[in-house]
Amino acid sequence: MSNLKNALEKNSNATILGVGPMSKNCVDAALDLSKESILPIMLISSRRQIDYNSGYVNNWDTKNYSEYIINSKANVILARDHGGPWQSDKDIKEKYDYQQAMQSAKYSFEVDIDSGFQFLHIDPCIDIQQNLNINTILDRLFELYEHCWEYAQLNKKEIYFEVGTEEQKEGFNTEDDIKFVLDKITKFCQKNNIPKPFYVVVQTGTKVMETRNIGEFDSELKDEELIKAINSKLNRIKKICDSYGVFIKEHNADYLSDRTLLIHPKSGIHAANVAPEFGVVETRAFCKILKENNLQNLLENFLEISYNSKKWEKWVLNKDKLSDKECAIISGHYVFSSQSFQQIKDNAKKILSTKMIDLDEYLKNCVKQSI
Repeated sequence: MSNLKNALEKNSNATILGVGPMSKNCVDAALDLSKESILPIMLISSRRQIDYNSGYVNNWDTKNYSEYIINSKANVILARDHGGPWQSDKDIKEKYDYQQAMQSAKYSFEVDIDSGFQFLHIDPCIDIQQNLNINTILDRLFELYEHCWEYAQLNKKEIYFEVGTEEQKEGFNTEDDIKFVLDKITKFCQKNNIPKPFYVVVQTGTKVMETRNIGEFDSELKDEELIKAINSKLNRIKKICDSYGVFIKEHNADYLSDRTLLIHPKSGIHAANVAPEFGVVETRAFCKILKENNLQNLLENFLEISYNSKKWEKWVLNKDKLSDKECAIISGHYVFSSQSFQQIKDNAKKILSTKMIDLDEYLKNCVKQSI
């Protein structure tokens, strides 16, 4: 891991990609591409995707998932994304109270550490019982931070931290907000003799809804003056983070234009996460190949299963402006591991194999192109 820090410092005009493991094909695509990459690719699994008690990605639990990644010997970094209380569906479904949710989060992190995860994103911003203020969020962050560090030290594991103190918004953090949070975290780390976080999640004006990015970053890059203004804002943020010795991590980098992505490295964004975009890419590819091969019944069954899952609801701005099919495209990857989808996919694979089409290879290559 020290090699990663050295690589980042030597490649200050580089942005590491964090890939959300939306499916097994998505994971395999990232593993393949990482072998061609100068810097490693981060695989950023949320607790909803993969956790100690399973998740919606390939029905992997943390241990089985990490073994699959580590055995590949690819140039990847295992990272926990949004670890914290009520960050798993089980915590919310079973209406855990605060103590239960924190215990669940701590155990999840312990399994991550045991399984070879190297980066832990501590995100205590959710509470199903109350609205949180920044001081409460920081108190919870510190409790989890200290617990993870002590557990890692006890088990002789090398880990690095990523911290975030609020949900993603369309706009940028204020400089005062960043200074306040980093000052509190730095004092906590110094007092407890714990390393400072490697990454801090900064609001860079990115936010994903439906199948687009509605944040300020992408939408404002329309002329050179606006580009200069964005760069100036990011440079001021970078100077603050540099003064505290932390790197900038961006979330919700999905669907950004090439022009925006090309600005990232020189703007000091050291890492950027992309997740739902890759799930949508695979879903669209699956629908396309079914349609092209006249497998309409299988296509309609898949879209119905996806739509009925209602997993699209959190991503939709206005349902009245979207068709049922568009909603189903948004949520397709959530049902990839379901038994009903596997039956559809198995039928499709058999039919397509008679035409010399390897369905999973086709889907994986579509995701690889997107990555």
